[in-house]
Amino acid sequence: MSTGWFNKKSRCLNFINIHGNGRIVGAMVVDECDSTMGCDSDHDYQPPCPNNIVDASKAVWKALGVAESDWGNLDIFWSDAN
Repeated sequence: MSTGWFNKKSRCLNFINIHGNGRIVGAMVVDECDSTMGCDSDHDYQPPCPNNIVDASKAVWKALGVAESDWGNLDIFWSDAN
């Protein structure tokens, strides 16, 4: 989850609902995709991610019914789970 949404770890280990492909899947937030830093050894020399990213596991993509060739390319929205 992008830095701003990760919100200083306040969402870490909490559940969100991911909406996409006409389905809703619950998933636990486990990591931050740093959208403020990057390109250094602490970040494996990866560039900063965009500020609107929710990365998902294979299980989430499968549960959303997305073809493997489209994993990572689906526009989704998310909400905090209640």
